[in-house]
Amino acid sequence: MKLYIVPTPVGNLEDMTFRAVRVLKEADLILAEDTRTSSVLLKHYGITTPMHSHHKFNEHQTVDSVVRQIQAGTVTALISDAGTPAISDPGFLLVRACVEQGIEVECLPGATAFVPALVDSGLPNDRFCFEGFLPQKKGRQTRLRALAEHTCTMVLYESPYRVAKTLTQLSEYLGSDRQASVSREISKVHEETVRGTLAELATHFTTQPPRGEFVIVVAGKSEKSDPKA
Repeated sequence: MKLYIVPTPVGNLEDMTFRAVRVLKEADLILAEDTRTSSVLLKHYGITTPMHSHHKFNEHQTVDSVVRQIQAGTVTALISDAGTPAISDPGFLLVRACVEQGIEVECLPGATAFVPALVDSGLPNDRFCFEGFLPQKKGRQTRLRALAEHTCTMVLYESPYRVAKTLTQLSEYLGSDRQASVSREISKVHEETVRGTLAELATHFTTQPPRGEFVIVVAGKSEKSDPKA
């Protein structure tokens, strides 16, 4: 009984690992966030393993049946549209259910968008916190106030439709002069990283229509030395 968590490229199809291709070929079933999107990747690598949909809109209903299939001997691999499943993508519920049922879970190493964005930012990365997507409505201001007090580098995901708003709010809550970096289209042809203060980045992406998926990296609050030290 085993569930494989298989990362897929966030952009360039060549970022797929040899091991990931082998696991997907040998599996009995692939659970995909969007089978139409994943079919492009599978076709590229000659993977003919059957696929079923497993996404945020049906995962609550399908977890139990998937667990039963795995218990019956179906070697299953979970993929998302891009990157590592369960990182701001479906996957956590299934992994938790498998762990609770004593099913072995193995996550392969591989692509995830925030790591190259963090490294490219030029901001300290010896300590960082991954925030994923901020709440869109309820709890958003509370989260922004909490982020203002973080002393380590922060990493957030954002869509092109909200990136300018999010940068503007981060500037308001964390300070307009806080250093940050915004990466988009990671590993794709039009990959870009823009660095500057939060105010500068908010202006940049307000005046230039943002495209692609975004990773925002923000410097932590300065830790002032203790005057008594």
